[in-house]
Amino acid sequence: MLCGMYIVSIYAQKHYQLISPDGNLKTTIVTGDTLSYDIVYKNMEVMHRSPLFLTLDNGEEWGINSSIIEVKEDEVNEVVFSPFYRNSEIRNHYNEIVLEFYKKWKVEFRAYNDGIAYRFVNENDNPFNIESETVEYRFDSEDKAYVPYVNRGKDGDFESQFMNSFENTYSESRVSQINPDRLAFLPLIVHTKSNVKVCITESDLENYPGLYLLGNNGDKLKGIHAKYPLLVEQGGHNKLQMLVKSRENFIAKVESKRSFPWRIAVVSDDDRKIAGSNLSYLLGAPSKVDDISWIKPGKVAWEWWNDWNLDGVDFKTGINNNTYKAYIDFASKNGIEYVILDEGWAVNLQADLMKVVEDIDIKELVDYAAERNVGIVLWAGYHAFNRDMENVCRYYSELGVKGFKVDFMDRDDQEMTNFNYKAAAMCAKYKMILDLHGTSKPAGLNRTYPNVLNFEGVHGLEQMKWSSSSVDQVKYDVMIPFLRQVAGPMDYTQGAMRNVTKSNYYPCNSEPMSQGTRCRQLALYIVLDSPFNMLCDSPSNYMREQECTNFISSVPTVWDETRILEAKIGNYIVTARRSGNTWYIGGINDWKAIDFNLDLSFIQNIKSKNIEMFIDGINAHRIARDYKKYAFKLSRDKIVKVSLSPGGGFVIKID
Repeated sequence: MLCGMYIVSIYAQKHYQLISPDGNLKTTIVTGDTLSYDIVYKNMEVMHRSPLFLTLDNGEEWGINSSIIEVKEDEVNEVVFSPFYRNSEIRNHYNEIVLEFYKKWKVEFRAYNDGIAYRFVNENDNPFNIESETVEYRFDSEDKAYVPYVNRGKDGDFESQFMNSFENTYSESRVSQINPDRLAFLPLIVHTKSNVKVCITESDLENYPGLYLLGNNGDKLKGIHAKYPLLVEQGGHNKLQMLVKSRENFIAKVESKRSFPWRIAVVSDDDRKIAGSNLSYLLGAPSKVDDISWIKPGKVAWEWWNDWNLDGVDFKTGINNNTYKAYIDFASKNGIEYVILDEGWAVNLQADLMKVVEDIDIKELVDYAAERNVGIVLWAGYHAFNRDMENVCRYYSELGVKGFKVDFMDRDDQEMTNFNYKAAAMCAKYKMILDLHGTSKPAGLNRTYPNVLNFEGVHGLEQMKWSSSSVDQVKYDVMIPFLRQVAGPMDYTQGAMRNVTKSNYYPCNSEPMSQGTRCRQLALYIVLDSPFNMLCDSPSNYMREQECTNFISSVPTVWDETRILEAKIGNYIVTARRSGNTWYIGGINDWKAIDFNLDLSFIQNIKSKNIEMFIDGINAHRIARDYKKYAFKLSRDKIVKVSLSPGGGFVIKID
């Protein structure tokens, strides 16, 4: 019998108990009339018994009146290699139970120290369709939830909501008050009355629709999926999207044997463990890319957010070679690995990536950048990329382009999640990196295809070009490490040099600004996971702020080790990351000033212990760009005191 895992009671082969390796998490799985499970944490029931089953178009219901033919148990304790991530390797330790049922299907449950996960597995060779999947999470109706609602479509009209950007701030409400007429996308957190957080997400989302949740004016969150597209037509943003006009009566086609996505509940009473969870990555399928030596993460000089603005130059800036050469020169001088050509380099409204505007010469820019050790990445609209994917990847890889940022998918039905994997595979074939913008959460894809370095699906800094002052981006920043980031890296696009207090913010498209302090923007390069990480502001602004630019350029984008030092969802987070023998520590807070006494005794084997620190200036509460830089030695007690202004931040570099 395995330590920490046992069958607590068996009557008619219906009750099975699975316990995490550390003994704190437990689920009891019940078979019989309806397959169901619960979650118990430290002897407190945090999720009530909830059903799970699949309804097939041949009349079968997997999980209803189902007969078990075999039960298997296992314990796995291994190290997973995790390149281009927050840790270079991750401990993968779990207990597992697999229930195999009559008619060739099974359910796998895993209990980790920080979560419970399950998935269905099909062992049939014959094709069929899944009409629906029942996914429910039952809590106390008075439990609090942090909910990212879809920000498009009409209430109650779910079809109009399925086409969305997966970008919104979080609404806080009781479970019973979650809007039953509006889709909520994942990850989502429930904060139980016992002060335990449950972060719901999914992984290994290959060729299967993404999960949304709905409230029911009670104690339940009920899953819903977009059905498979029947008819699509070109349209949307600059005719770069495919709009669904009608759908089938099923959510997924199944061609043969396969597993389905993992349903994950990350569980802890310690917010640091929620933010530090690696379950989404661990439950992604192992890498399908054998040789990863060509994959180069790094930072990107980005022109779209700052509206191609440069000052002090002798040419008109815009979408032209002179402008991009200036960005390349800036990147080269500051050790920035990439420059991106965002939307505008291809002829508009043609959805044809072979048609380049006359003011751009891609080959000239690629060669100019290569001479300066800078790579070129191209933006691409979804339909333009998808309709000619192999030809586009072959042509531009031969030209020397390093990768693509593909945008405006804005769906996650089965057809679109399948595209994400096809695009990843095609880019890998031609040794190109991929940034999936305009898309849903990562859901393990970055493990399966490590050339996919980043994903949007986040209410990132681009929103500050147009959002009203009612949008609280500072509050959002101290929520996403516990929610969206649990699913994987984020193309948040930080680095603003125009920083303002809450009262001074206003939307400005051509010269945008960030809410909160300068040091907050520096800290976001450490707090947020982003292997392909934009510098959003103008090179002119960075050159005027060279001290800050030097720090940003020094920060790695992938890490050997990550630790969450301090964390409270919606209030603050302090993250420490190690690259080689150098540590970087960054912290941000909400609009309430806060002090930290950071215990850095975990840092070992550093010879010099030199500290470089940027902290909010004494007047940062009034002038958000105000900051102070210090250099000193780490003291014997290894305690560092920092003070954060409202909407503030700090960074520390130790080597």
